[in-house]
Amino acid sequence: MPTGVHIRDARQQLFDAAERVLLRDGPSALTSRAVTVEAGCAKGVLHRHFADFDAFLAELVRDRIARIEAQTADLRAAAGTGEVAGNLTGALADLFDSVAVAIVGLVVFRDELRARLRRTGHANGIPLLAEAGAMIASYLADERELGRIAADADVDSLALSLIGSGHLLFAGGASPDAGALGKVVAAVIADVVQRRPL
Repeated sequence: MPTGVHIRDARQQLFDAAERVLLRDGPSALTSRAVTVEAGCAKGVLHRHFADFDAFLAELVRDRIARIEAQTADLRAAAGTGEVAGNLTGALADLFDSVAVAIVGLVVFRDELRARLRRTGHANGIPLLAEAGAMIASYLADERELGRIAADADVDSLALSLIGSGHLLFAGGASPDAGALGKVVAAVIADVVQRRPL
């Protein structure tokens, strides 16, 4: 890109380019050069907005975490409505889109990125998956308070089971059909939903 040409919302353009590279070529191909070439801009644009490439990647992950925080509010607002299994199935399908699955792979692939995220407040588990687990646990806690699942339900363990199962279903590359995801969700929560008070 010629010098002096203004790039509108350069950060978002760089994030979008990184996601395309990640989806197309995998985490090993994600370099600052690959991102800037994909974005159609000079390499200096990335370094004008971020201290280094790992800082850029950390912000890419944080951007995805912010989406989970927004999704948490929507999921918690659904507590007490619809079917618990249906709400969870929808949330997991939204959560594990192809970009999110690829970003989890990136976090696992790059030790320095994981270390940087842990130093800045993402210390438990794998960043992104940990926040997703917290989202599911908070929703289940709300449903427990409403009496739609058993009062003694271990919502943290259920959330881990749902996130782990969901990630495995989506990590193969193709999204599972809603029936397969729903079946897994129903199996994980069957005991606590069946034992709910009448």
